[in-house]
Amino acid sequence: MYDDILLPTDGSKGTLETIEHAISIARDNDATLHILYAVDRRMYLAASKDTKEDVRRSMEEQGEVALDDARTRAEETGLDVVTDMREGIPHKTILEYVEDAGIDMVTMGTHGKTGRDRMATLGSVTERVVQNSPVPVLVVNIGE
Repeated sequence: MYDDILLPTDGSKGTLETIEHAISIARDNDATLHILYAVDRRMYLAASKDTKEDVRRSMEEQGEVALDDARTRAEETGLDVVTDMREGIPHKTILEYVEDAGIDMVTMGTHGKTGRDRMATLGSVTERVVQNSPVPVLVVNIGE
């Protein structure tokens, strides 16, 4: 049913639970797990001119760590894994990847809100992906 599953990651602690769900679904479907880190270009473009490149480099380093951590965990279970880091606005980058890679399902976490807000709302990236995705999106409550 699912041949290619996308796991967008931001490297946060809450992503671990989302990784476990994505791995389980990929294993059950003998699917390839795609792991994507989106470097939010708005973050470094908003930095001062003399720090812009440092901010960008720092974000890319964080992305490499996030991708390596998720890839290692998925490969330990014997899955085929593809990783990618792309630059752009995160929800748009995720949706473009869905189209480019022929993704069948997206697995991502909620934003780490607390209390009632956590139950009532999703993070803005997750919400935009859910609203605009041409494929099913599994949203995992990471509730940090």
